[in-house]
Amino acid sequence: MKITLSKYAGFCEGVQRAYEMVEKIASDPTVKRPIFVLGSLVHNIEVVTKIESLGIKKIEVEGELVEFFKKIKNKVGTLVITAHGMGPEIYTLAKNYEIALVDATCPRVIKVQRLAKNFSDKNFQLVLIGEKEHKEVVGISQWGGGKAVFIENKADLKKMHLNPKLPIAVLSQTTQDQEFVQFAEQEILKKYPEAQILDSICLATHERQSEISPLAKNNEVIIVIGDPASSNSKRLFEIAKRSNKNSYFIQKAQQLEQEWFSGKKTVAVTAGASTPEWIIKEVIAKLNCIKTISLA
Repeated sequence: MKITLSKYAGFCEGVQRAYEMVEKIASDPTVKRPIFVLGSLVHNIEVVTKIESLGIKKIEVEGELVEFFKKIKNKVGTLVITAHGMGPEIYTLAKNYEIALVDATCPRVIKVQRLAKNFSDKNFQLVLIGEKEHKEVVGISQWGGGKAVFIENKADLKKMHLNPKLPIAVLSQTTQDQEFVQFAEQEILKKYPEAQILDSICLATHERQSEISPLAKNNEVIIVIGDPASSNSKRLFEIAKRSNKNSYFIQKAQQLEQEWFSGKKTVAVTAGASTPEWIIKEVIAKLNCIKTISLA
């Protein structure tokens, strides 16, 4: 059996940058302690566990952000903003409460945040294509003044009502399914031809999603590695499943099952942008134990 490993599997640039930033501050004695990450640095439990081993713990925001800062005052030295980003309020509050911030927001997410703010300041109606509860989308919406219209699915498109007298700007979650984004943009333009469409899917997402369909068609088995909490990983699996029913989503090597590969000659492996290299290597090693596999 032959294995093909995706050219784009594993950490994207934004995730790699965030992880390296955390590794650096963990060993820097000048950084104010204790250090906490605001949620999961990336949506992968293995990475979160690795970060905790460096002495950096995870803390969740409960309730209003201002109340959260009141509770943690004098208990937290440094807060790390995750790769998904947050709204603008946190920067003011951190300064007011004298808590150091390390901003690990992905640069591509920052770009979308700035676009949301700029268009909102110009009185545009904002449409955000993405999961409205996702941390990245929440942050982008807050940069846009918290007035965005969210499009998660086709039902949202049908019930969408905008003021045709006001200008419209359309943005998307950086890790959204590009096929759905393109469909949504076309539907929006049918109703509102003057809407401004801004391509905000990141290059890493585009590359992975463009690659997975031909991989799924040209291989008998597809393995997608990622955390169940990772939107971009789950999306890769959904795209693969459309073309190949023998597509499987796993979090780690131990979840591979011998029967998936019975009688199969080709398998392709890909991984979400938050999946670390060490997990990908473990999966490849386990596959080699299941069958004799030659790397493509």
